[in-house]
Amino acid sequence: MLRRPLFLILPLLASLAACGSNDTGELDIALVGTEEGALTTSLRLSESAQLVRAATQTGLVTLNERGEVVPALAETWLPTEDGLSYIFRLRQGTWPDGSEMTAASARDALQEALDGLEGTSLARDLAPISEVRAMAGRVIEIQLSTPEPYLLQLLAQPELALRQPGGETGPMTLVQGEQGVLLAMKPPRDRGLPDEEDWQSEVRPLRLLIGPAADGIARFDNGEAALVMGGTLGSLPLVETGPLSSGTLRIDNTFGLFGLQVLSDEGLLGDDGVREGLAMAIDRPALLDRYNIGGWRPTTRPVSPGLPGEPGLVNERWEGESIDDLRAQAAARIRNWRSQHEDGDLSQPVEIALALPAGPGWDRLYRDLTEQLATIGLRLIRVEDARRADLLLVDRVARYPAPRWFMNQFHCSLARGPCDEEVDQLVETALAEPDPAARARLLAQAEAQFTLANVYIPIGSPLRWSLVRGSVNGFAPNAYAFHPLPEMALIPR
Repeated sequence: MLRRPLFLILPLLASLAACGSNDTGELDIALVGTEEGALTTSLRLSESAQLVRAATQTGLVTLNERGEVVPALAETWLPTEDGLSYIFRLRQGTWPDGSEMTAASARDALQEALDGLEGTSLARDLAPISEVRAMAGRVIEIQLSTPEPYLLQLLAQPELALRQPGGETGPMTLVQGEQGVLLAMKPPRDRGLPDEEDWQSEVRPLRLLIGPAADGIARFDNGEAALVMGGTLGSLPLVETGPLSSGTLRIDNTFGLFGLQVLSDEGLLGDDGVREGLAMAIDRPALLDRYNIGGWRPTTRPVSPGLPGEPGLVNERWEGESIDDLRAQAAARIRNWRSQHEDGDLSQPVEIALALPAGPGWDRLYRDLTEQLATIGLRLIRVEDARRADLLLVDRVARYPAPRWFMNQFHCSLARGPCDEEVDQLVETALAEPDPAARARLLAQAEAQFTLANVYIPIGSPLRWSLVRGSVNGFAPNAYAFHPLPEMALIPR
């Protein structure tokens, strides 16, 4: 290896530390997504939009860089002993239009956000909220029909921000221009903090460069960005993942859904035994090993294994069985179904359409799945439009680490594809169960029932990656792959 004198290396290190910070002191962040999607005003938020919304609009509570719930518009909260009510005390202050921040105005804003989520899986998660009440002064109460251990985590979601006329309720303001999207920190008083004379020296603006992952990686490599966020498996092959990348590549070990959802219950996939055969034929470790990410675990469970407090009532499927034996069983099921429902030449494979996003990582996944499913007589066809697909790739990070979130993603009321009403009923019964152990048993039963329905074929957990320079503060990998922008605007003392 070529050795260079230390006096030549030190200036190089100094220049690298300054990468991503321009002459005006802004921290440049490449955010994977589209500007239209990231800056939307709707309540249907992409992952990039969640970051922008959380920076500019805030709710009673929010998440910090480690994914922990911290105060926002509410300075304190207290659950009642029975867990059926939470009391929040708002911080002193005004709304962006100068009007007083009262319990009634906060209640109305929260109720508006809740109403706007109707028909979404997040609304299913928030179903235990029975009433939001304005009490004396700056106090509001959230009443629950049943205890919800993750209520605070749900209230911290960006969709639950309390929006008001006149501007942003969050800690940052947003200006959109030709050079990107600029986020600037508000004065301390507007953030619910004591006034400080020299506060501007403790914060820096953030410039968001929103675009495809390839553009963000190029900006990072050229020193134009100090951070790239929002990477998925689809763009991972664009990143150097070897040992030299360990200082810049950060992987979030998430909970969530990464697998194939069955969209059609007609024809071949209308048979639950065939659907199970499809799940049996996938060699999950082989799929994940192709990406060279340590700690990324495959699973046959629809609920991510290792959730906090998991009682261990549900095991992985087909443990101890070889992939060759499983594929032989799957192929036999498909041949049997075809012999009963099809005429003509049965030697040709059956075509199954898979909706998959664009990207080199998704290309690799498609090729590997195509090869694996060919072993059981299926020909995988890639389509862009999910309306023309039999299968859909699902890649979604969980909002909170509980089995209910996973089952709610496939609730029959969402009409996302084939579902199981018995699973929905079991989840409802579990939700009404006050005893935690009994609730866990019911949710395990719901997971087992959902697994047998085979309308979702799990592969593993969602993969999220970021590129982070050593000069960036306020970033920490976490289970929600959620990295608040305001934390990165603070200059450490």
